[in-house]
Amino acid sequence: MSPIQSSCPALVVLAHLRWDFVFQRPQHLMTRAARTRTVYYVEEPHFGEWRDRLQVRREPSGVVVCTPYIEVGHSPAESQARTAAVLAEFLDAEDVPEYDLWVYTPMELPVADLLTPRTVIYDCMDELANFHGAPPELRAREDELFRRADVVFTGGHRLYEAKTARHPNVHPFPSSVDTAHFRQARALPPQPDDQAGIPGPRLGFAGVIDERLDVALLGEVARRRPEWQFVLIGPVVKIDQATLPQGPNLHYLGMKPYAELPGYFAHWDVGLLPFAHNPATEFISPTKTPEYLAAGLSVVSTGIRDVVRPYGERELVRIADGADAFEAACAAALAERGTPAAAHRLERADALLSQQSWDATWQAMDRHIEPLAAQPAARVASAQMAGAND
Repeated sequence: MSPIQSSCPALVVLAHLRWDFVFQRPQHLMTRAARTRTVYYVEEPHFGEWRDRLQVRREPSGVVVCTPYIEVGHSPAESQARTAAVLAEFLDAEDVPEYDLWVYTPMELPVADLLTPRTVIYDCMDELANFHGAPPELRAREDELFRRADVVFTGGHRLYEAKTARHPNVHPFPSSVDTAHFRQARALPPQPDDQAGIPGPRLGFAGVIDERLDVALLGEVARRRPEWQFVLIGPVVKIDQATLPQGPNLHYLGMKPYAELPGYFAHWDVGLLPFAHNPATEFISPTKTPEYLAAGLSVVSTGIRDVVRPYGERELVRIADGADAFEAACAAALAERGTPAAAHRLERADALLSQQSWDATWQAMDRHIEPLAAQPAARVASAQMAGAND
């Protein structure tokens, strides 16, 4: 599996998310990176009774997905050393003498330490240490990753504010959108079979269903409004499915391929972002905000900082906290359908989205990476600054 011919060094990505999981920031960025360089997307290992190996496949996008299979029974440090060994052996066999290292999770820092990249990029897409069950050593490893990284990107402006003092080269890149993909919803494609039998009006949520979702809020509004149908698309992760609110107007349809999402959005009346206010949501920049808008949906969200600014402040998204306000905002969104006010809101949303794209985001990131190869002092300055902030 030879690298593509390119003047750009390969990109080795250490990720905590499976490539075939929900299509989100890593997948958007790496499919674009793969247009001009070879991208090796390294997933977390599977452990079992087998000899260490690296399973490799090339996606249609060109991204090379690398899945380590590591012998079970070793300490975490030894397991990560084994992961680094099979990866380094593979890169040597691929004749990849120079590469940049893109890190999504500080927990893989011991793997990164055993590699020899040209530059180190930390794409801090979320505050992972705030999630339930986060390893206690995650914060310390992130401190060390800040010392090693040549550049740091953050998944939103709120996260940027929290990280900018920790490194001299930090840049905010909030969630963007593939507008053309989601605008397909406006052409009203056929109704998906598992949604066709659900009457309207439909209020939908698409995304990972986990500790960030305000299940109490969702359940209460659904109870108050039995005539509204709530459609939830996405995998249930790290929470007990039995804790999710149930009712005849609550419909959990599971995870759907990215390609099919416009077909679902096309037949919703409102897009929902019913996030809780807790440590796991303090720094999020929901990808679904611009995706809902690109699909032509009215959007109601709780007061998540990176939704309030810019979408709430520009009155493109209704912001409401608490069951009373959230119910009222949903009712207002439903009442606005088909009115001149709705058309004007959509025009203003389109104007904002015209300035956003994952293509532009990747290009801007790439412009920060290439100069680093000629600035070996960057990492020294980074380490000095990180040390001063300890």
